[in-house]
Amino acid sequence: MRYFITGATGFVGSHIARQLIEGGHQVVAVVRNPARAQDLVKLGVTIFFQGDVTDKESMREPMRNTDGVFHIAGWYKVGVKDKSGGEKINIQGTRNVLELMKELGIPKGVYTSTLAVNSDTNGKEVDENYHFTGKHLSEYDRTKWVAHYEVADPMIAAGLPLVIVMPGVIYGPEDTSSVRTTFIQYLQRKLPMLPGGTTFSWAHVEDIARGHILAMEKGKVGESYIIAGPTHSLVEAMQVAKEITGVPTPRMIVPAGVMKALAVVMGAVAKIVSVPDEYSAEYLRVNAGTTYIGSNARARRELGYEPRPLKEGLTQTLKHEMQLLGMK
Repeated sequence: MRYFITGATGFVGSHIARQLIEGGHQVVAVVRNPARAQDLVKLGVTIFFQGDVTDKESMREPMRNTDGVFHIAGWYKVGVKDKSGGEKINIQGTRNVLELMKELGIPKGVYTSTLAVNSDTNGKEVDENYHFTGKHLSEYDRTKWVAHYEVADPMIAAGLPLVIVMPGVIYGPEDTSSVRTTFIQYLQRKLPMLPGGTTFSWAHVEDIARGHILAMEKGKVGESYIIAGPTHSLVEAMQVAKEITGVPTPRMIVPAGVMKALAVVMGAVAKIVSVPDEYSAEYLRVNAGTTYIGSNARARRELGYEPRPLKEGLTQTLKHEMQLLGMK
């Protein structure tokens, strides 16, 4: 089969590209920076074009005559000052990709949404029927919600052959998100504290990639699948990390109420002076005892999805990071 991928040079996209090639498929990718094409060559990708999800016509010829589309590219920054990427990439980029799918008559597509569209579930591990309608905690959450419910869903209702997958927190070697930054700070004993109550559904990047491919192969058109992994609080995850590495975890656990109050204070401070991203009001809100969690029961049942336990995935991930840091 011949598959078109957006975001193929990214953390998740590169693993999907590799797994597809290992499965005997052909991958067509668009890259914004031609220099990044060398990363794809190492994966075995031989068909790539310069293009961008924000430029619809740059993707038309690459997507033409493919058997399926994986739309993975997304803007996922939290706490940054420039939030324009949310509208341009998450919303308009998704609209561009899905409109092209329809125009070119592509047989099937898989779109990468996120559990973040549900915002803080207040401790409830929700399923695919849950629909959040309140105020979002970040611009990432909001723009992914719009892309999911105001772009993808209406096009599905109009006949687009699309399957939606919803990962939670994704981790693994070569991660580029704030999750990796947290683990590196922990390994270097520079992580000052942990937010109490903050909880995620954790999935290793290789499992997330496999979940995408299962959705393409077995997913029902028009349906959504939560492909998150097991649910653990950040404090629990760090305890697992301590068991693996022997590195002590931060002693300070900050209550959710304190984090929320601090978010208000930093919001006011940011109006006067520049504040680092990790101390911005938005970043603090997202980590103030929030629970971005969901059940993968449907994906297990219908797709045969089997994410690994957190300890297994973290063992591989932390060993990788420790080697890079020169740690035993």
